[in-house]
Amino acid sequence: MVAQLETPTLDPCRVPYTVEGLVQVFTSSHRNFFTNVMAQALRIAGQGTSVLVVQFLKGGLNQGYEHPVRLGENLVWMRCDLPRCIDTPQLDPVEAESLRDLWKYTQKVVLEGEYSLVVLDELSLAINFGLIPEDEVLKFLELRPNHVDIILTGQDMPQALLDVADQITEIRRSHRP
Repeated sequence: MVAQLETPTLDPCRVPYTVEGLVQVFTSSHRNFFTNVMAQALRIAGQGTSVLVVQFLKGGLNQGYEHPVRLGENLVWMRCDLPRCIDTPQLDPVEAESLRDLWKYTQKVVLEGEYSLVVLDELSLAINFGLIPEDEVLKFLELRPNHVDIILTGQDMPQALLDVADQITEIRRSHRP
């Protein structure tokens, strides 16, 4: 048996106060899939909040911003339209253009206030590879609508992003056998 759950949407005109969005950083010394971040995004989307997950360095044929994957009614998942995952700063012109287009589109929809939670996966590596300028990311975080929560993930998060974060979670490997 399949049940369809309907989640009510809040009328922003009737909410008595505004909750300011946070910048959260999840970082690690090694490349890692941030399962807890994805679980948080799915949980929040299931509660009726609009969520955008952008994976900058993961490839997926025909998965550019023109063809997002929709997980349920409230979660949109986008990747670069690439046949491979990016693991080096050396990109061919088509790959570089796909990444730039995804970054521009992400900025546009976030600044328009379309989403309440935005996960920018492996953004730190894109910055460290020189593929997305750090100063653009800082400006983006400054200009985002007040209510938008941003989660940044990736290894070796630049210090400037750590400095503007409201919360930093460092994931470490356990040395237990």
